[in-house]
Amino acid sequence: MEVKGVQGSIHYVDGWITIRKKEIGAQPREFRIRAADVTGTRLKPGTWAMHGYVQFVLPGSAPAPEKKGPFTGGRPPQSDPHSLSIPRRSNEAAVALVAAVERDRLSR
Repeated sequence: MEVKGVQGSIHYVDGWITIRKKEIGAQPREFRIRAADVTGTRLKPGTWAMHGYVQFVLPGSAPAPEKKGPFTGGRPPQSDPHSLSIPRRSNEAAVALVAAVERDRLSR
């Protein structure tokens, strides 16, 4: 299962979430999270005017706050390793991925 995001992607296979992202001017980074370790998920769908995001919350950490501003407003910062900005065209795939993670994490 894959969600194509803004400068990155999220893959979900066999109980593992892999977030790949590339910040402007930086090397690509990859973050792996076990679905069983996730304590919550946040999904804000993208609109025609603004990107949305998918975010995973882990034990002992608060969700990264949404930034303010005309270009990045309403999303966690790009540096947050547990989230990825998504365009509107990825909303359906993001809903399916979050549902799969929630289903797997709650069944353990």
